Amino acid sequence: MTQTQNAPTPDAAQTVGGMTDPLALHRSLLTIDTHIDIPFPEGPSFFDETRRNVDLPKMKRGHMAAGCFAAFVAQGARTAEANDAAFARATAMLRAIREMGATNQGARVASTVAEIEQAHRDGVSIIVPCVENGHALGGKVENLAAFKELGAIYLTLTHFGHNALGDSSNPRAELGDVKEEHGGLSAYGRDVVGELNRLGMLVDIAHTSKQTMMQAAHLSRTPVLSTHSCIKALCDNPRNLDDEQLDLLAEVGGVVQVTAVPGFLKTGGKIDTVTVADYCDHVDYAVRRIGLDHVGISSDFDGGGGFTGWRDASESANITAELVRRGYGGSQIAALWGGNFLRVLRLAEQRAG
Repeated sequence: MTQTQNAPTPDAAQTVGGMTDPLALHRSLLTIDTHIDIPFPEGPSFFDETRRNVDLPKMKRGHMAAGCFAAFVAQGARTAEANDAAFARATAMLRAIREMGATNQGARVASTVAEIEQAHRDGVSIIVPCVENGHALGGKVENLAAFKELGAIYLTLTHFGHNALGDSSNPRAELGDVKEEHGGLSAYGRDVVGELNRLGMLVDIAHTSKQTMMQAAHLSRTPVLSTHSCIKALCDNPRNLDDEQLDLLAEVGGVVQVTAVPGFLKTGGKIDTVTVADYCDHVDYAVRRIGLDHVGISSDFDGGGGFTGWRDASESANITAELVRRGYGGSQIAALWGGNFLRVLRLAEQRAG
């Protein structure tokens, strides 16, 4: 399935003298960055101005309303001891993420669409917990309930290296990975997708192999999404999604959240050689290929994301300005900056149980 879209047309939102005012528009949006890493176990305070890409002062200065902060567990051995350690790390990280919104310093944890929207109306910065790498489950489907209880809204099925759930887009020879271990999802991985559906959590296919992604998309009762990937037609990187994958995302109602990792945006790309225009080229491609309803924005800040013009959360308005320059209107940019993500999260909530 290929959907060729006409160029976007501006709407009437946030205009000055008939022209869209990018900064006024940006300030009005419920902007959601769908994937941000945190330093753990040690790191500078989230509440102070730091060298991190994302902290509370930068979120407020850049009018980034919400961030999905990931409890990330790197892929390692799959022994019983390592599995227990992975689960312990993930739950400890989720507790640390919850503490980022457990003060009176202007941030709040939100784990449902209603909570996110209410926090935005209340004018507080929004902390949304999530988990990256199904290895964090420690080999037990039932551990998902603990993640849900701690507020996690999605699970990224794999990371760099295959795991017990399925194959990764990037096998790791040092872990003994062959090109394909499971041929996509394992039986355990299918059970995890089913439990994510039951709990109302999103299935994140970032980092998975093409087979894993496509099997998860067909299996899931709710739309899958990639919380941080780019477009393979523009940059041939194993982490990026090809046209067939993009088409399937649209077919099942999912979303690709275009991410800010330089090497995923441009072959050999680095922070000083990739620009906001390069980033928005990936957004444009996906919009024209599968429709605006299936495209969103993410950074992978503090996990490798960032480039000239969007080095940290304080520069988030530059993305909005470039989209305005390319002819996107206010409601379209609102959909890209979080509306499409909230749509799939709402569906996951409605179809839970």
